[in-house]
Amino acid sequence: MQQDHIKKPIDKLVQPMQRFIQQEKSGGLLLGISVIIALILANTPLSHAYHEFLGQSFGFRWNDKTYFEYDIHHWINDGLMSVFFFVVGLELKREIIGGELSNPRKALLPIVAAVGGMVMPALIYLIFNPGGEPHKGWGIPMATDIAFALGVLYLLGSRIPLALKVFLTALAIVDDLGAVLVIAFFYTSDISIVYLTIGLVILAVMYLGNRLGIRSIIFYALLGICGVWTMFLLSGVHATIAAVLAAFTIPADVKIKENVFISKINVYLDRFRNIDPSEDTPTLTNEQLHELEKMNEATLEATPPLQRLEHAMHPAVSFLIIPIFAIANAGVLLNIDLESLFDNNIAIGTALGLILGKVLGVVGFSYAFIKLKIASVPEGMTFKNLLGLGFLASIGFTMSLFITSLAFTHEEYQTQAKIGIFAASLIGGIIGYLILKKEAKIPG
Repeated sequence: MQQDHIKKPIDKLVQPMQRFIQQEKSGGLLLGISVIIALILANTPLSHAYHEFLGQSFGFRWNDKTYFEYDIHHWINDGLMSVFFFVVGLELKREIIGGELSNPRKALLPIVAAVGGMVMPALIYLIFNPGGEPHKGWGIPMATDIAFALGVLYLLGSRIPLALKVFLTALAIVDDLGAVLVIAFFYTSDISIVYLTIGLVILAVMYLGNRLGIRSIIFYALLGICGVWTMFLLSGVHATIAAVLAAFTIPADVKIKENVFISKINVYLDRFRNIDPSEDTPTLTNEQLHELEKMNEATLEATPPLQRLEHAMHPAVSFLIIPIFAIANAGVLLNIDLESLFDNNIAIGTALGLILGKVLGVVGFSYAFIKLKIASVPEGMTFKNLLGLGFLASIGFTMSLFITSLAFTHEEYQTQAKIGIFAASLIGGIIGYLILKKEAKIPG
């Protein structure tokens, strides 16, 4: 049965949305809109309702005892953001196995740039905040927001060399790994060894399942959520770390090779084509359905579960979870007293750590390794391009806000750090865009 695709009225609504989701810059654009919404909610008469809603708590009750009772803000940061970190873990594993980080020679420069872009911001922050509670925020300016940074880069269109986009992506992924390690080792306290041990044992079972060839997503979902995530949450180790570790247990291999898949699909297509279609009804025959099921099975066998999960979850993370996180965490009062803003160095340390530290780290470390001939320059990259990328790397929004929530319990300190993040991200994004736009000779 051969029939042209028939457009339904719903297609006119869905297809533009699908095209928007498929564009690389869309995630950054939606994130920007979410920040504006959060600022409006926090600085209008809606402020009380906004904070009251985020402060509502809920949990599970059993035999008059309440378990996992946290407020909505906590559920967003520990629950929804675990999904974000799970996808980060999937991306990390894919890049290490078969992406830009799999080739040591190609991976060296973005790794060096990412390390420099983490070390220098932390050092600059600590220069301004050497002691007391404010020094706990040294991890805040270390992170790069990949969605915002790539969103700005993709605004420049096809005139930007592909090598720059690949370099920034690899840098941001290594940067994410660094942020995860910082959270694991420096922003985790009061650890319960019992719960942590149970979580690690379940994690080992997931790894064993991978080695035995188990490819069921349900198997990994049940053990990952009900086991590893829950035990890590109870242990005191941040639950997002569990998400990254669980992601690394997801199988990244295929059950059938590409040539076998092509042969199978061709056989099934021939059979499907030769089955007499039912002329009086738009539905398929049982024989046709049987062949389509075989095609679907072959497709699943030829697709690594890791990539299948990453592909399926990426839109939800970019267009639902990250915007919700931004709305919940970016609500900063803008009428803050300037004296109180600068009564310590959290804001200035965060801002300079991002805008100055990222540029010095990314550009300085990369330049040094290139000059020493330890790393090679990607094709199409110039010093000015690298400088532009350094400024884009100072956009530290999502991960920086997340670490802020871990570093400080004092609301005033959180506000000061957030203002530093906003200022640096805005300035760095604009400067990086202008440098790259001029270098690409884009008119207007």
